[in-house]
Amino acid sequence: MAPRRGPDAAMWNELLAAFGLMLVLEGILPFLNPGVLRRALLRMIELEDRVLRFAGLASMLLGLLVLYFFR
Repeated sequence: MAPRRGPDAAMWNELLAAFGLMLVLEGILPFLNPGVLRRALLRMIELEDRVLRFAGLASMLLGLLVLYFFR
């Protein structure tokens, strides 16, 4: 796929690169050890909604901090 051209090209290229990296990172655990992932997902089913929401919020805030300090 050829790189995009225009004023927003850099933004789209960065976004697609970040999305690709996310997919690579997300695929590491199921590729290396699918049993661990399966057990973790089964444990996640038992968590309360508020715990999952807090984990999601913490993950988003940590991601924002990483972007802020390293970009």
